[in-house]
Amino acid sequence: MGSEAVKMVDETDHFTLVGVVDRINGGQLLNDLPGFTSKAKIFTELIECFQETKPDVLIDLTTPDIGKEHTIKALEYGVRPVVGTTGFSEQDLEELTNLTEKQGIGAIIAPNFAVGAVLMMKFSQMAAKYFPDVEIIEQHHDQKLDAPSGTGLKTAEMIHEVREEKRQGHSEEKELISGARGADYHGIRVHSVRLPGLVAHQEVLFGGDGQTLKIRHDSYNRASFMSGVKLCVETVMKIDVLVYGLENIIE
Repeated sequence: MGSEAVKMVDETDHFTLVGVVDRINGGQLLNDLPGFTSKAKIFTELIECFQETKPDVLIDLTTPDIGKEHTIKALEYGVRPVVGTTGFSEQDLEELTNLTEKQGIGAIIAPNFAVGAVLMMKFSQMAAKYFPDVEIIEQHHDQKLDAPSGTGLKTAEMIHEVREEKRQGHSEEKELISGARGADYHGIRVHSVRLPGLVAHQEVLFGGDGQTLKIRHDSYNRASFMSGVKLCVETVMKIDVLVYGLENIIE
């Protein structure tokens, strides 16, 4: 994801790549590494990068703990963060919202940068008004650390906003193996699949009288997320609040 983001910024005419943070290759220039042409400097520490390059935007694609730390540092230095890390708690989001308001600059946190995935979530929310029986199956590569995925959880949250809570399945249903029915989010079942060969895939299944509805999105490579990253970088320069979720900036 980081390599794809670097290439996207470098290839976008109205973007300028001023620095990269990488603890392994710090001190080199980006074009010292195979596959890159930019002469941007690679920094070991984020603050050093901020102080030397004075960027407008930070693109962060790390982990929840590091992503939160980087977001706070960026806001404190007046840099607008675009964060693709999942796993932020409601308390984290409240803290970051307060900080963006204090600093008067925008920030965007997106559980999924793929525009198609965001449309899948929006369409699922629309469908849930008419099909309250729903289950989510999200599938990712076997190196993913969080389950369910940020997209799976965000989809469940969006559906919950428009769906009355209900228990699905038979009232006397029993799991013969614990977890067989998946996680339970306000009555919405969420199933996580982790296998080599997968990238990022999700299917939302709705059931009704004599019919089913399936809404599915598949990302086959990391480049599929870059159109959303680009949109967020352009948008974050125009706002002064925290936005959580790409669906909030797509018409």
